[in-house]
This record gives sequence, C-alpha cells and structure tokens, in this order.
Amino acid sequence: MKLLDQLLEERAEISAAQEGIVTRAADESRDLSESEDTNLKGLKTRADELDGRITELRDVQVANLEAAKLRAEVASTDETEERATGRVTVTSEPATYSERSDHSFFGDMYKAQVLSDPAAQQRMARHQSEMEVRDVTSANFAGLVVPQYLTDMAADLARAGRPTANVCTQLPLPADGLTINVSRVTTGTSATAQAAENDAVSETNIDDTLLTVNVRTYAGQSDMSRQAIERGSGVEQLVMSDLALAYSTSLNGDILNGAGTSGTHLGILNTSGIGDVDADDASPTGAETFVQIVKAIGQVNENRYLPADIVIMHPRRWAYLSGALDGNSRPLVNPQGNNPTDPAAVGSAAGYGAVVGNVAGVNVITDAGIPTNLGTGTNEDRIIVARRSDLLLWEQGSGSPAVARFDSVGSASLTVKVVAFGYSAFTAGRYPTGVSVIQGSLLAATL
Repeated sequence: MKLLDQLLEERAEISAAQEGIVTRAADESRDLSESEDTNLKGLKTRADELDGRITELRDVQVANLEAAKLRAEVASTDETEERATGRVTVTSEPATYSERSDHSFFGDMYKAQVLSDPAAQQRMARHQSEMEVRDVTSANFAGLVVPQYLTDMAADLARAGRPTANVCTQLPLPADGLTINVSRVTTGTSATAQAAENDAVSETNIDDTLLTVNVRTYAGQSDMSRQAIERGSGVEQLVMSDLALAYSTSLNGDILNGAGTSGTHLGILNTSGIGDVDADDASPTGAETFVQIVKAIGQVNENRYLPADIVIMHPRRWAYLSGALDGNSRPLVNPQGNNPTDPAAVGSAAGYGAVVGNVAGVNVITDAGIPTNLGTGTNEDRIIVARRSDLLLWEQGSGSPAVARFDSVGSASLTVKVVAFGYSAFTAGRYPTGVSVIQGSLLAATL
C-alpha cells in the first residue's frame, strides 16, 4: 500500500471515530464528557496533520502526472524522428524503466558500464533525463538515480523501519556541504516596566551561537551474480527493497540512540539538555506509567513553553499498557471509537509505526528501534515525549536511498557489487527542552 493510501485510510478511521463520539452523545441527549472532548481534540489535531500531508502528496502526484505527460509527448516526437534516421531508441516507452518495461534497470547498468552496450547506454542516458524531471536533488549526486517504481516499492517496505524518522520535521538537504549550521539564541532581549516617565527602559542585546549538524552517509551494498542480473526475474526489486529497509532501519535507530561518533547521527536519547523523568519502581503498574507520561508532557510544556505533540514508545510498552487494568478490572486503554469508561488512554494495540492512540490528548506511535537493553538491569526501554517541530531531519530526495551504482566488478567470479546510499542530517539540539524522556526500572521488561 502506498503512503497516500495509508494516510487516507487513517484519515477515514479518524473521521469515523469523531462521528462515533458525537453521535453517541447526541443519541443520549447529552453534552460531550471531558474525556470525549479531549479525545476529539486529539483526533482533530491528527486529522489536521493528515490533511496537510495528503494535500502535499496529491500535489506531488499531479506534478508527476504532468511530467509523465510531457515525457510521453517528447517520446512521441522522438519516435517519429528516430524512424526517419533508423537509429535504435526506447523513447516510445512512457518510462524507460517500469514494472512493465522490457529492460532491467540493473541489467542495463551492467551492460552499459561493463559491456559498453550502446543500446543500454542510450536507455540509461534517457532514464537519467527522466529522473532529473522527477528529482533534481538526487540527480546532483554521483551515480544513477533508481527508477521511480523501485523507490516507490522500496519506500513502502522501508517506512515500517523508520517510524520516528517519519514524524520528524522533514527538511531538504542542501545541495552541498558536510555540515549545516543552525542559529540558536542564547541571550534574549528584555522588557520590563518603565520605572517613571523619561527613565531608561530595559535593554538587553540579543546574542546567538551556531549549532553545527553533521551531514552523515548511510549506505549498504550487495553482491549480485551476472547470471541473476542478465537472466533473473525480480532480482532488482528484491535487492533494492532489502537495501532500502536496512538503510531506513539503521538511520532510524541512530535518530533514536546514535552516539554522534563514527559517522552516526547524535540521537534523541544522547542529546544534551533534553528533559528526563526518572521513574524507578520494582513493581510498576500500567496506571503508574500513564502518570509518568503525563509528567513528561507537562515537563515539555513547562520548559519549552509550547505543547508536546508526540509520544514515542516501544511496541512492547504500548502492548503492556493496552493490557493494563484499573482497580475495577477495566482496561486503561480502550479501542478508538469506543466510549471510554474512565480510561487513561484511547488506542489500538495492533498498530505499528502510525498513530496507535493518545495519552492525555497527545498522539502515540510505536517504534521497535527504541533500545530495550538500557538501565542498570540492561532490560529497560524508554518513552520519548516531544514536539515534532524540534526534531529536525534533513534528507536528500524522498528519504529512501535514491542513488545506486556499480562499485566494482569481480570478473573472475562474475560478481557485481551494487551500492545504495543516502545523505542526511539530524538534530534534537535546537530546542532540547522540546523533548522529555522517561527512564528507570518502571520501564523494565514486562512481556
């Protein structure tokens, strides 16, 4: 399922949940309860986010359709000219490489670069011109841009491995440079009451410092046999899907817990200045965990002066909370769309990656990239409460590894090495107080 379809499905679920809440209250001839009102506000916040993203993706679709139409018109003209000259051409195809094309992207890469096949070289040249229309940024990097159908398929698979990366504020990576400098105000201005008319007013000059964010490279490679490239079926899809999944999972893991050394991002959990809520309890309860989440939400509100809007936790933690009961054996987490009976949260235990529910009106996502070997007992996970706008992620192109090339050829063994890589930069340090992390024995293994 494509990303747009996923977002539309989630949007429909939210609309159904909103309608269910309002309808029940109307059927019972009563006003909304406090919990229902809070739930509606949380649903509206997420709905607004989805509406914005859906609009963006639909605009991209329209642009892609217009580009495809232009390419088809050019192809029609070129085909007529090529018939007149008798030259070999593939311009009659809507796109040089697609699910329905007669030629393999990787196969032509091999033929063009290793065998110097003129027809393959011509197809690769046309493909590059097509991709420049789609993604100028990626085309600026050395190598060959992967066809749209491969990156689309790979993104669908890879996104399951990057839930936290997907909720960060997405920014385009600059065309060049190995660092990004972000200005941070360290001393603000001042304003106070004027003691008396004509007295000097408060004066404090603003001062700032630069936060330097390193551009990192994440890459993977795989050996392919010449036989698989020339005679295999679906090999390129398999390779690109697996490389994209590995790439996204590694990137996401470092956004969460990277040390900032050896080429890794400095992750959220290791960023200096973030808030923390220490929660130690040898015999924790689900209700107690909810209390700590609310504390972390309050900590962001108190120190950042703006509301938190995302809670990120490991799937095992959300499953534990979804199975927790109150003192009257009632679930603390009730399914979306059902009228809660004094719940601490509303959501679904079955979801992964997307929004699974909310706590105190703040949306919750699950991410298996959160470590589960932390703490003195090496068995703790973490719960992250944050403002998404304070998690900054710069990526090239679509965010998937969009560039591939032949790195080397083992002529003696008929082995070809395929490399996929991408550039990115991440920081939670612009406003570290926009993040609060719950830690301690309360989050020891429970399942």
